[in-house]
Amino acid sequence: MTTAAPAPVPAAGGGRDLPHPAPEEIRLESVLHALSDPMRLRIVRELAVEGDELSCSQFALPVTKSTSTHHFRVLREAGVIHQVYRGTAKMNGLRKDDLDALFPGLLDCVLTAAHRQSLRLGDG
Repeated sequence: MTTAAPAPVPAAGGGRDLPHPAPEEIRLESVLHALSDPMRLRIVRELAVEGDELSCSQFALPVTKSTSTHHFRVLREAGVIHQVYRGTAKMNGLRKDDLDALFPGLLDCVLTAAHRQSLRLGDG
């Protein structure tokens, strides 16, 4: 006899639930892959600077909406960000505590290196 999986718990604020990996499911390879793309790294940098949730529309990415959606999905599925609907807005937050617990110092090192590269190349 197979038991059904429990129904997803609605996100805070009654929004639609999006699938996220549990902390124990987050893999280093997936995180590094997600951070290897310049647009995704830009999203993570903006979230780190903000220190709070931002809606997808608050990011001025030079890509189409569908490409932007793809980048957010890759980050969410890798466990780098958490997304939740609040009303009609999809809010994004950095999973810094989870990443720091799993890979101590990784996110800070990547963000520092990205900042230094941005200064060196004059693109930030």
